[in-house]
Amino acid sequence: MSNPKLVQSTDKLKESAVKMKDSAASMERGSARMENSADRRTELAADRTVFAAERTYAAWVRTGLVAMASGIGAKALLEGIVPHWLIQATGGVLILFSVFCFAAAVWRNLYHPATPPVPDAVRIHPALLIAVNGFLILVALAALIGVLFGHVVV
Repeated sequence: MSNPKLVQSTDKLKESAVKMKDSAASMERGSARMENSADRRTELAADRTVFAAERTYAAWVRTGLVAMASGIGAKALLEGIVPHWLIQATGGVLILFSVFCFAAAVWRNLYHPATPPVPDAVRIHPALLIAVNGFLILVALAALIGVLFGHVVV
């Protein structure tokens, strides 16, 4: 004859063990999901870093284009208003600043100090950046020669 209280305690103990086992399995699954989630957040952060670098590159190029256009426009707009040497200096400084911006755009995009995790997003090929900005630098230098030594046809 078995003791009913002992049988009842044994059954409760078995139920408790099953619940603990299920709880441990659930915690293990949750832990794996959290780990995968953290990995994914890190990968997405790497993608955001790539896109931020591209936005920074675009901002440098835009600034350079505006500076070059301003340097060229300074000659046409200031002719007859201020002395010729001031027009040349203003236009020259703006165009040289545009050359700096084009060079800085490539430098900032290619030489970043921290290596991020491998992103899913594809970076712009460095040769393309160098080719485009090299061309823009040549255009800016041609504009500089035009501002310093050319004359405005009105």
